[in-house]
Parts: sequence; C-alpha cells; structure tokens
Amino acid sequence: MPVSFFIAKKYISNKQSSKFLSLVSVISVIGIAIGTAVLIIALTILNGFEEIVAQKIINFNSHIKITAFGNRNLPDSEVIESEIIQKIGDDFQSISKFTSKLGIIKSRTVSDGVTIIGIDPANDNTDIKDYIVDGKYELESESNKQILIGKKLSEKINVLAGDKITIFSLRKDALPDADNPPAIEQFIISGIFESGMAEYDDLNVYISLNNAKDLFETHNSISGYNIRLNNVSKIDSTAIALQDLLGYPYYVRTIFQVHQNIFTWLDLQKEPIPIILGLIIVVAVFNIVGTMLMIVLERTSSIGVLKAIGFTKKKILQIFFVQGVFLGLLGITIGCLLALTLSFLQMKFNLITLPGSIYFISTVPISIDIENYLLVAGIGLMLSLFASLIPSYIASRLNIITSIRFN
Repeated sequence: MPVSFFIAKKYISNKQSSKFLSLVSVISVIGIAIGTAVLIIALTILNGFEEIVAQKIINFNSHIKITAFGNRNLPDSEVIESEIIQKIGDDFQSISKFTSKLGIIKSRTVSDGVTIIGIDPANDNTDIKDYIVDGKYELESESNKQILIGKKLSEKINVLAGDKITIFSLRKDALPDADNPPAIEQFIISGIFESGMAEYDDLNVYISLNNAKDLFETHNSISGYNIRLNNVSKIDSTAIALQDLLGYPYYVRTIFQVHQNIFTWLDLQKEPIPIILGLIIVVAVFNIVGTMLMIVLERTSSIGVLKAIGFTKKKILQIFFVQGVFLGLLGITIGCLLALTLSFLQMKFNLITLPGSIYFISTVPISIDIENYLLVAGIGLMLSLFASLIPSYIASRLNIITSIRFN
C-alpha cells in the first residue's frame, strides 16, 4: 500500500479526532447520502409514473385506436379488418372491434353519466379481466345481460356485483321522439374492476358488443378498432401507414395521441429534474469542500511534520484527496442503499397513497432502474473527485514552518 494511502487511512480511522470534526464529517456524509437518495427516488418515481400509467392505459385500450372523425360510426366490415391486419404485417398482435356511446347508469337511488363501451368478449384484447376485484369477468349470458363497472362508480351509485342497474341511451344516434324512443335496458353487474385510475373506474362501463349493438341499434356499424402490436417501437410508423391506407373518415391515433394530456403531464414532471440535480450538486460540493478544509485545518501541524521528513506536495495532495473521495463514496453508497430500501418498502407495502382523481393512480409507483443508480452515483463520484482537489491542493501548498508552529 502506498504511504500516502496508508496515512490517509490512519487519518480517517483516527479515534483521537475531535468530536466536532467527527460531527462535521458525519453531517457531510449524511448530506451527500440524502442528496443522492432524493435524486434517485425522484427519477424512480417519475419512471414508475410513466410506466404504470402507460401500462394501465394500454391495458384498457390498445397501442393504436382507429375511430372516425366527429365520433361517427364506421362500417362493420371484415374486409377493412383484413386490410388492417395485412398492412401491419409481422408486427400485428391482435385487433378488436368496439362500440362506444354516452349514456346514463341508474341504480335504485342514484344515477350518473357514463361511457358505455361494447367489446367482443371472445376477441377482447384488453386486460380488464386482470383488474376484477369483485364478481367475475362475464359479459354474455343466455338468461340476462351482463355489465362490468368500475369500483369508484359502484361506490357512487351504491351497488355490488350481482345487483341490477338500468342503462339509458340514445337509439340510432338520434334525439328521442315518438318514433324513436330512448334505449332503456336492465343489466346485471357481473363484475367490478379497479384500475386505480379515476378516468376508467368512474366513467367507463363495459358490455358485450352484441348487446351494445342491440342497445344503440347500430347492427351494421361500430365505433372503431383497438389494435395491439408486437413491437411498440414501431407504433408511430404503423399508425401513419394505417392512416394512409384507410384515409377519410378513418382516424388513426396512437395511445400517446389519444391520451396526450396525460403523457404531456408526465413529461412536465421531468422538467424540474435538472434544477434539482443542480442544487444537489452545489450542496454536495460545499459539503465535501467544507469538511475537507476543516480536516486540513486540524491536520495543519501534521502536514508540516510530513513535509519536514520529506513528503512532497504530490504526496500531501494524495493523502487528503483520498479522504475527500472516501467521504463522497461513503455518502453515495449510503444514499443508493437508502433509495433502494425505500423503493422496496413502497413497492411491498404501498406506504404512500395518492388521490386517484388527480394523479390517475392511487399509490406512488416505483420503477427501479439500475441506470438511474449508475447515473447518479457516477455524477456524485465525479463531483467528489473535483471537490476533494481544492482543499487537497491547499494542504499541499502550506508552508512547513507555519504548519509546524500552528496550534
């Protein structure tokens, strides 16, 4: 072991150091650790938000949604469906037709506005079944008509799985009159789903596509198609290709365009990250520089003795440089472990909850990405190296006589 490293090790582990200096060193390490942990957790939560929200939106929809301009109906054509599949090619995973209209849901005492979505249970490419919390996923029955509703809506209208509700809607997309009365049908709640996103749990109800066509009297038309791809990276190019193929009045949009407001909000959350990173950098630099200057101040006499016995400026610089890097590495390591521990606790116990009506999800999401840890640790290490050079250089420039006489 080089002599400079040996002496630095002795300085770090010296039990005769003053209590004040030990306290300053501990505060410096804690400051670096908290800064590192805060930045990693911020990145972890932001990544979690983006992944969880995007996944839930896709689970209830698709990668690409094809509707009509002006929310008009589209023809229920097997030819069009085949052309879409052929155009997508190898990236195609599944396609599902749906019908979507506005309506009113009514229990015995409460009524509320909803979006009624008719889906084909035999060819459903959504993952609604994975979010059922009460009852079961069933939309077709010979004895009665079935419906799925969100948990928040069920609490609002005071119903449970197995209860009866009434659906009111328009027939043939026309205002009611004597010759065209409103559609009124009774359904049995077969299941209640909970996604954690108020937009779905409070507003959307699902019935079978056949029941929806009967209810709205749109037997030869649909509202659109939900399409899933094998390769999500080609979602934009596929959407453009389908729009060129189908033309007007077909309206082809990716999931990121349909829910542009949500994904714009997620991108906005990342804007303060450079500011936060800059502030943490400033705190970390001042912590290390301040601590190392106090170490140099305490070791002034020792520096004079080392110079007197032949230590060069380079050796003196190395001694204090090693100490500064050690403090930085210790703080970074503790910060990474702290961030990892808090992340696992949140993932396992959901310690922090959120109002779903505001944040689209009910708990703080966590997405542990090793790249975030490596990025923050790497930046922290470089800062530690830089911040340690200043006091180390000052220590190496001290005058021998002045250092030895310093008390």
